Amino acid sequence: MTHAADDISTLPPRPEGEREALERAWQPPTGWRQFSAVNNTRIGVFYIATAMLFFVLAGILALLMRTQLAVPDNDLIDARTYNQLFTMHGTVMMFLFAVPIVEAVAIYLLPGMLGARDLPFPLLSAYAFWAYAIGGLAFFCTIFFGESPDGGWFMYPPLTGKEFSPGRGADWWLLGIGFIEISAIAGAIELIVGILFTRAPGMTLMRMPIFAWAMLVSALMIVIAFPAVIAATMLLELERAFDWPFFLPARGGDPLLWQHLFWFFGHPEVYIIFLPAAGMVSMMVATLSGTPLVGHRAVVLALIGVGVVSFALWAHHMFTAGLGNLSLLVVSAASFIVAIPSGVQVFAWIATFWRGRVALNAPTLFLLGFHFIFVLGGLTGVMVAVLPFDWQAHDSYFIVAHLHYVLIGGMVFPVFAGFYYWAPLFNGHRLSERWGRWVFGLMFGGFNLAFFPMHIAGMLGMPRRVYTYGGDLGWNALNLLSTIGAYTLAAGVLLFIADAFRTLRRPSQDHGDPWRAGTLEWLPAREYGARSIPPVDSRYPLWKRPTLPQEVEAGYHWLPGTVFGGRETLVTSLRDARPMHLLRLPSDSWWPLGAAAGTAGFFLLLTVSQTLPAFACGVLAVVCILRWLWDSDLPPPFETVDVGRGARLPVGAHGRASHSWWAMIVLIAVDMTIFVSLLYTHAHLAMASDVCPPPGAALPAMHWPLAAALLLAAGSVAMLAATRTLRTAHARGQRLLRMLVALAMACATAAASLDIGGHLMAGLDPRAQGWSASVGMLLGYQAFHIAVLMLMGGYVLVRSWTGRLQPAARATIDNTGLMWHCVTVQGIVGALMVQLVPRVLG
Repeated sequence: MTHAADDISTLPPRPEGEREALERAWQPPTGWRQFSAVNNTRIGVFYIATAMLFFVLAGILALLMRTQLAVPDNDLIDARTYNQLFTMHGTVMMFLFAVPIVEAVAIYLLPGMLGARDLPFPLLSAYAFWAYAIGGLAFFCTIFFGESPDGGWFMYPPLTGKEFSPGRGADWWLLGIGFIEISAIAGAIELIVGILFTRAPGMTLMRMPIFAWAMLVSALMIVIAFPAVIAATMLLELERAFDWPFFLPARGGDPLLWQHLFWFFGHPEVYIIFLPAAGMVSMMVATLSGTPLVGHRAVVLALIGVGVVSFALWAHHMFTAGLGNLSLLVVSAASFIVAIPSGVQVFAWIATFWRGRVALNAPTLFLLGFHFIFVLGGLTGVMVAVLPFDWQAHDSYFIVAHLHYVLIGGMVFPVFAGFYYWAPLFNGHRLSERWGRWVFGLMFGGFNLAFFPMHIAGMLGMPRRVYTYGGDLGWNALNLLSTIGAYTLAAGVLLFIADAFRTLRRPSQDHGDPWRAGTLEWLPAREYGARSIPPVDSRYPLWKRPTLPQEVEAGYHWLPGTVFGGRETLVTSLRDARPMHLLRLPSDSWWPLGAAAGTAGFFLLLTVSQTLPAFACGVLAVVCILRWLWDSDLPPPFETVDVGRGARLPVGAHGRASHSWWAMIVLIAVDMTIFVSLLYTHAHLAMASDVCPPPGAALPAMHWPLAAALLLAAGSVAMLAATRTLRTAHARGQRLLRMLVALAMACATAAASLDIGGHLMAGLDPRAQGWSASVGMLLGYQAFHIAVLMLMGGYVLVRSWTGRLQPAARATIDNTGLMWHCVTVQGIVGALMVQLVPRVLG
């Protein structure tokens, strides 16, 4: 409709009623109803504020620790309290600040960067936030009651087993952090589908902003890495609660199993944190230099390379654990290799600064500080990749220094640069430039004064996790300097909070484009984002087309109003971002908050052995989720509608064209990763046994799992037939569909009964030894999935009975079918694993 050469003053004005309809549809709730908001601008702000609260709380814990270590032989804090402090500090920083803050920034910024009205699952974003906020605050409050965990943020067994940690602290960590990870995965699903399918028309993958690429890689890493720690927490909690000995060597368990599962999550997490920050740096460096990012394609490939190689690094933290020489050499090599794509990004940033003209404003200072600190952290990372050096430096304060140089330098400084850079998007006002220089000076100087001496203290032999030390060991001055530096760093953060509070209270105004940026988030925007969704034909559309803000604000592009009077956005194709269909978005709702409160209550009440209230909360969570789903997947009033620029698009889609289909695929990937972690557990414990199955364990006769597998396959066939029935004969096929779904449910239930019954008849006792516990875990995981299938199948039947399941509204049965086939595969593979491993090892 419009082109770069058009004179917008000659184009006819759009109807004013379009803007008014948009404002009505996206009107934000006020007062206490703000907690029902679900759009990205509200949830993103809530998310960022909560993550920063946890950053401050974890920092206060760090100051208490540094105060204790400021002088030798200090008795300000006793050993038990100190153990709780450093466990909570590490846990809050890693689980409640580092990952949530980058997801929060992404939820707030990405719709604007991508040219979308919102991400495709606003209710899921709201659920992810509230589950994180409620659970995280409840978990942190344990420190006020002496119930906090004290086994370190990595919670190594057997120290965290029932014998050595008899209280509830470890349970708070296992159950609380476990479901907070579920929140992170929910956010990752939202981000993956949103980045791939809600980009502005013409925004091909290689025109996509680098931050979107970084978040896409990071979210995919979350999907693969985080399920491993969920599996690990399930295993350790089962050991603590029911005496299933996964990690007890005397009964066939292995403590190293926890390390493998935990660090398969833990080391990629470092890059899950770093990559989004690197994406922010790439965005800001280009704008602040006034020139496109040097090596854009190389930076994208480097992001992908870091993501892939990082999964080969989990044993980087296990160099002293007694692994084989080949494993050590492979992981050591990977630790060197990962520096190459990281270095590509650093050189691209330096080259961009060199090519452009840079002013030393507050965001630029934080970016330069980031370069200095992160490069030093990377150099010490290469040092600890050298096996002999790591054997000497392991569990010393050198590692503490390295960790903080990488994490604070690699993530905190870019995030603070981002706060100064993107603050105008909130209310149109920049943070104070003068205060920003002081903030940077205090934070940069304080950080280096706090953590650089730790390198030296570590080389002089100071171990990690000691609450005091003797005055004759040569560490006195170094620890005093570190404490002074920590308080200096805290002063900088406090000054930033004061400046942010002062600035963000000012009346809102249009933000304009204060940095003369080239990306779409700087278009004029309201609650609904940009007035119309622009076409994109370059990586920096605002630089190539200076009149684009006026065109967008005048409504001359895609979706200039609201088609149905509600919230809507465009779905575009995965590769070249061709407009595919109109997506109707939900409005504000209380159901995500109710579901999150129920989820948090379920896990937290189980921790204090309140079983009945816990299950009541679980039921509440399920009811709220089903209720919010009930209003989705509805047939559109019209098959096609006018979306502007003279184009008509379908309303909604099904099958592979549907955003919910792809979300289910990502969820299945998460589920399968947990399942693979449990298979690895079974194989690891089987190979650790002298005899497999070990004495006292028994396998069921082959006909039991074979019959169960056949029933599972029959159930999948019935569900597949049900989905095809809806495609071909809606009016006549509803009754047949219900019969097929009921048959599939009966087959799944019978399969679970046969599988579990066969093992019980063979004498399975998960408390006997680790191998039997792993079999019991596989059976329990399958039984849980059968229960989920019963719930999903029943939901399909109800929608069919009420007439809501139709050929034009079929996502419910399509997604249920996907999960059904996943559970069938898991059941068959699990049964084969249990039957074949003893025969192979035998």
